[in-house]
Amino acid sequence: MPKITKRLADRLEPDPDGRDRFFWDSGDGATKGFGVRVKPSGVSSYIVQYRNKGGRTRRLALGRVGVLTPDGARSMAKDRLGEVANGGDPSADRSIARKSMTVASLCDLYLEQAAAGILIGRRGQPIKRSTLAMDRSRVESHVKPLLGTRPVRTLLADDIKRMQSDIAAGRTVRRQSTEGRGGRIAGGRGVASRTVGMLGTILQFAVENSIIKDNPVRGVRRMNDAKPARYLELDEVRTLGAALLEAASQGENETGIAAVRALLLTGCRRMEMLALTWDAIDAPSSCLRLTDTKSGPQLRPIGAAAVSHLIALEKVGEGRFVFPANRGNGHFVGLPRVLARISRRAGIDAISVHALRHTFAAAAASLGYSELTIAGLLGHKVPGVTARYAHVPDSALVAAADRVASHIDGALFRRPSADVVPLRTAPRAYQ
Repeated sequence: MPKITKRLADRLEPDPDGRDRFFWDSGDGATKGFGVRVKPSGVSSYIVQYRNKGGRTRRLALGRVGVLTPDGARSMAKDRLGEVANGGDPSADRSIARKSMTVASLCDLYLEQAAAGILIGRRGQPIKRSTLAMDRSRVESHVKPLLGTRPVRTLLADDIKRMQSDIAAGRTVRRQSTEGRGGRIAGGRGVASRTVGMLGTILQFAVENSIIKDNPVRGVRRMNDAKPARYLELDEVRTLGAALLEAASQGENETGIAAVRALLLTGCRRMEMLALTWDAIDAPSSCLRLTDTKSGPQLRPIGAAAVSHLIALEKVGEGRFVFPANRGNGHFVGLPRVLARISRRAGIDAISVHALRHTFAAAAASLGYSELTIAGLLGHKVPGVTARYAHVPDSALVAAADRVASHIDGALFRRPSADVVPLRTAPRAYQ
């Protein structure tokens, strides 16, 4: 059989007689015994076959096709065969380890393989570094303190429910012990729900690697975040605009001020805007060509006011970021602090950066746009709206983005020509 590739592994069919089928890799001698086993159910797993020092044939499952990449599985097979050459028996070792594996060690194993690019996330791509960083934080802050010492094989749905309740009640809230930007470890219903979702993914990894038979997160109802989505009313947008002008005249960080305005005018997520590069701005097409969003690469329609604001910003040296860091070659990261200072100056309740995105959505709703159109403006994955446009943005969405941006820009700077009408409550919370 030829060398196992992703395309070949995805096309392997089960045996019509209901038996396991084995397909062996034709790679070099260092990975002799590496292959794919296809169960009668159609489930395919990468395996490595060897003889232990007692002469017995062993097969060790490495992970499922579609979860591991062929190269990642081949690398794991090479490591296991190296252990065999040194007198080890990785299959027996795994059996012992599974019986005693704790939740903490399982989380560490998952994060290690994900960081190495072995595991496949959404859209068949390795898990993003930003996602891993958040997962690692939740593991260390919530999962390990509450369940870390528990053997994985003994976990029940009730344990997951209790963990969720404890996080929501704030029992894992504490101050960061390390220096840096990190402050208080948060709790609450939203954090609890997202932590349960992440743990479900890790436990599914355990199922797929035959560490446990069933995922105890299945069937556990996740909490809804009871907090209503905060957005700025039109009068607050006007007040914020005045505070932006005053802050600029009194030495506030210019990059932060520009980023606040850009987020209000586009509805982008924080990192979509802060990590924006100059080559991603397509002014003639009135869009941003984003290479990395929650829904994959996108064309994001933006209005004329947003385009004018972005292209008017001064490029610093040879830097690639539209919003460069104060020091170094990275992008700006101090936006929450800038926004907090401007909010205090404006005399309005402190708002999160994400509230600027909600404000854009609420403004679009006040102008009569449908939820489907608003979803397209915000970059949500909506079949028939954003997914079909590979080269140019939809002209209807560009027109909508132009009107919403003009509406907000007019309120920010009290432009008499702006199409200003009172905001009404948005029909739903936009994430």
